[in-house]
Amino acid sequence: MKTKAYTIPFNQIRLDDIALVGGKNASLGEMIQQLGEKGIRVPEGFAITSQAYWNLLDENAIRVELTKILEKLDTEKFTNLTVVSRNARQLILSANMPTAIAEDIKKAYNELSPDEPIEVAVRSSATAEDLPSASFAGQQETYLNISGEKALLEACHKCFASLFTDRAIKYRIDHGFDHMKVALSVGVQLMVRSDKGCSGVAFTLEPETGFKDVIVINGIWGLGENIVQGVVDPDEFVVFKPSLQKQKKSILSKKKGKKHLTMVYATEKNGSPTINLDTSVEKQNQFVLSDEEVTELAKWCQLIEDHYRSPMDIEWAKDGLTNELYIVQARPETVHTIRDPYILYSYHLKEKGKVLTKGVGLGSKIAFGKARLLNDPREADKLQFDDVLVTDITNPDWDPIMKKVAAIVTNKGGRTSHAAIVARELGVVAVVGTGNATEAIRDGDIITVSCAEGREGVIYEGRLNWEEEIIDTQKIPLPDTEVMFILADPDRAFQYSFLPNNGIGLMRMEFVINNHIRVHPMALVHFDQVEDEEAKNKIKELTEGYESKEQYFIDQLSQAVATTAAAFYPKDVIVRMSDFKSNEYANLIGGRQFEPEEENPMLGLRGASRYYSPLYQEGFRLECEAMRIVRDEMGLTNVKLMIPFCRTVEEGKKVVDLMAQYGLVRGENGLQIYTMIEIPSNVLLAEKFAEVFDGFSIGSNDLTQLTLGLDRDSDLVSELFDENNEAVKQLISNVIHSAKKSGVKIGLCGQAPSDSLEFAKFLVYEGIDSISFNPDAMIKGIENILAAEARHFFDQKLQQLKGVVKDIF
Repeated sequence: MKTKAYTIPFNQIRLDDIALVGGKNASLGEMIQQLGEKGIRVPEGFAITSQAYWNLLDENAIRVELTKILEKLDTEKFTNLTVVSRNARQLILSANMPTAIAEDIKKAYNELSPDEPIEVAVRSSATAEDLPSASFAGQQETYLNISGEKALLEACHKCFASLFTDRAIKYRIDHGFDHMKVALSVGVQLMVRSDKGCSGVAFTLEPETGFKDVIVINGIWGLGENIVQGVVDPDEFVVFKPSLQKQKKSILSKKKGKKHLTMVYATEKNGSPTINLDTSVEKQNQFVLSDEEVTELAKWCQLIEDHYRSPMDIEWAKDGLTNELYIVQARPETVHTIRDPYILYSYHLKEKGKVLTKGVGLGSKIAFGKARLLNDPREADKLQFDDVLVTDITNPDWDPIMKKVAAIVTNKGGRTSHAAIVARELGVVAVVGTGNATEAIRDGDIITVSCAEGREGVIYEGRLNWEEEIIDTQKIPLPDTEVMFILADPDRAFQYSFLPNNGIGLMRMEFVINNHIRVHPMALVHFDQVEDEEAKNKIKELTEGYESKEQYFIDQLSQAVATTAAAFYPKDVIVRMSDFKSNEYANLIGGRQFEPEEENPMLGLRGASRYYSPLYQEGFRLECEAMRIVRDEMGLTNVKLMIPFCRTVEEGKKVVDLMAQYGLVRGENGLQIYTMIEIPSNVLLAEKFAEVFDGFSIGSNDLTQLTLGLDRDSDLVSELFDENNEAVKQLISNVIHSAKKSGVKIGLCGQAPSDSLEFAKFLVYEGIDSISFNPDAMIKGIENILAAEARHFFDQKLQQLKGVVKDIF
């Protein structure tokens, strides 16, 4: 765009105007022009062009002086960065705003609201003349709730000066930009009163793993600065794109953050323009967005991603006066667009030590170093290369020193906080939101920071040993025999989806109940009968904000299973209905009151017989309702269900009929129901079980236990436990042949095929359809299956050759 004016309305700006108005302003104009008609609301405003910045320098004749100031910078150790930065800003702030520029700004501002002064946000938008596509996100300043011509001109002037903050100068040097070829545009945008509403960020992929089929939305009460700085633990919503496109229930999971502070505009004008207020307990217990708002926002994010043809990092806000949602910024996501998700770095601790603290883990790696407790980035001289930065919270002023650390640990922050974003960009291990890192860790101590154990990051005392492996998963061929996961933790599902696999052969529902729900389902169904006051109070706390105690169980379970099913969609995900034993169920909150005491729980009320028992049938109803929601309402029909420990054919029929009563009708909407093969009766009557169920999964642990008549939990007879025992292998062989004869699929879940090439060879020769492995054994399991298949192919060819020779002679 060619223009003589120093300001341009957003609705006249397109993406190809980046060199004139910077990436931030160009993106706003692009969305207003191209996406407004699709229902996306973007606040109106105007951009002050980069030419205004250059004219300010030239009319005040300060280009040469500014260049001389910047030439004094120590570009090796940056010892004088703060001084150079301050001098450069002071030079620009002391310059006079040219009259023509000031008049243009005032005219554009008054055109936004001719009748009275209005509040606007004033945002910096840097650009490079020779590299117009460069992104300088987060390096300059933003000023909110600016009203009146005088205040606006002052804010614009400060934005021009912010081109020379410590972090902006360091950023340009790190990326090879000439300071004097980078300009600054300013965006002036109508204020969204999120101080009276809520705000947040959204990514059109999963920000930890780069999984592209979800939209992750984070939100807090009040202004968005708290979420950017990581001061507040936000709500998180994960939306599945395929379900969103099919108009299905698309919210995979909702996690409530503490949201203990709410940033609002200060009423007193003589201090900080914003203040943080304590969030009421009532609002802390509420989600910042309704399901309908989450869905609307997710649809907008999808439209933006489709338009830009790139994963996006989006800022949103909800006006508390009008209750309308707005998109206030959108930029291409920069971390995973350049990172290959199929190159995996596998880390495994070989030992454990004293745990100092825990928090949100980022990076899926392990690092160690000397802990350096800093209160302020101005203490950077204390930090050596490969130290571990331990602090309360970080902001962009920390950027220049964060590149040299081995790991980052903070008291405050969440997955979208400043420390988390920088850690992802740098590929650095980080644990944020520990709450007490600066108290639990002593300055100078050697510590190990591990983010290789799920979403939780752990800081251990001392240096621990670990092993590291780099895996290019695209170079690992899949065998003809299907390889599937045994998966418990849904928090790792997106990460594991990049490993070579054919889906999930066993998802353990009891892990979700034990670790996410924690409450005995019957204590939720009959909450008024719970006698233990401590348990009752804990249940009240966990179920705060839910429509009913039962809904808590249904929501938590359906979200966990849906997350896993989405990660592997459209591959099969076989979910085993709960397989706790009575003593294990009793350990859940409120559980002892609802569980019998059994001499041998391993052989007692477990599996199928539990589901129709009056002691648990209502709990099974909740399990079924959660699975119905996943399949029918969310559209994740790749979920198959599996019944464990089904002793008789009649019992199998009884459970299948009961599931139908609860809305899970075998064959309806493609529903398949499998059963575990773990009792000799399952093998002997396999063809009859095949009339009741759609498939089998061999549970080698229980089958070995019951075939050899030993307790697999007993150390006294553990040396006798062996899946390679001839009797066990004979039963496995028999049931595979029965399954083939009956036309149902059959797989095996267990560690043996990865531990033993001989056992893998046995299964392949018998014609097993699939083998499921724990994630840490998947690669070794694939290697064993490929070796077994190669040997089987060779043996078959050898037999054919022998037959030919025999015919000849």
